Amino acid sequence: MSDSPRPKGEPRFPDGPQPDPAGSHFDRKIRSFQPRRSRVTQGQADALQRLWPKWGLDIDGQRTLDLPELFAADIPVVLEIGFGMGEATARMAAEDPGTGILAVDVHTPGQGNLLNLADRAGLTNIRVGNGDAIILLREMLTPGSLAGLRVYFPDPWPKQRHHKRRLIQPEFLTLAASRLRPGALLHCATDWEPYAEVMLDVLTGHPDFENTQPESGYATRPDFRPLTRFEGQGLDKGHVVNDLLFRRVPLDTDSAHSAHSKPSTPSKH
Repeated sequence: MSDSPRPKGEPRFPDGPQPDPAGSHFDRKIRSFQPRRSRVTQGQADALQRLWPKWGLDIDGQRTLDLPELFAADIPVVLEIGFGMGEATARMAAEDPGTGILAVDVHTPGQGNLLNLADRAGLTNIRVGNGDAIILLREMLTPGSLAGLRVYFPDPWPKQRHHKRRLIQPEFLTLAASRLRPGALLHCATDWEPYAEVMLDVLTGHPDFENTQPESGYATRPDFRPLTRFEGQGLDKGHVVNDLLFRRVPLDTDSAHSAHSKPSTPSKH
């Protein structure tokens, strides 16, 4: 579709995802993501217009989500933070229809592409979130409501001065742990080896998580995480991809009590 000029103030997709939906309510100076403006194809735009009211969610931090209502089914729900163009997400949803995937990203073409893939495949277990996953976790999800968390190929922010923007930090893990039920799987993957080492150190040192691979540290890519085209290209170039599989440890009395209050705002993530 053409990127013709729009009148000032008119949303890009009137019935679709809104730009920075939580921006007027929450001021977060440090973010782990950087919104990108990219061309939206006609198919993606059509999917956004048709399917966003049905399967889309703007993360504004103004309400608490009822996940069984959101998915129109009482099924376990996994949160995926950052899904790119959505090919892997759609494949995981197709192979595990009994699990809901709440997939969050800020990339409009990817949102439209995932909605299109879900529609074409007849998938009903995907919901697409637009906005900041920290706001979603902190303001809109209840304690113990998630059956899993997936963070695949997050921005490594390689420059030293940008390390504060990395998502996998102790404060983020504390927030995530409060929303994960005991035994829930936290699955991270990255092709940036220095970031993988930091992830391993931070996760290993967090009391709310335990490594499913304590001897090796890293895990072999599980069958349920598809090999993406981007990942395959990196492997062909000699990139090393590391998977980390950690479980949410059972709650003790003190942590269970604290989980029923909203965690304090992370100072960084």
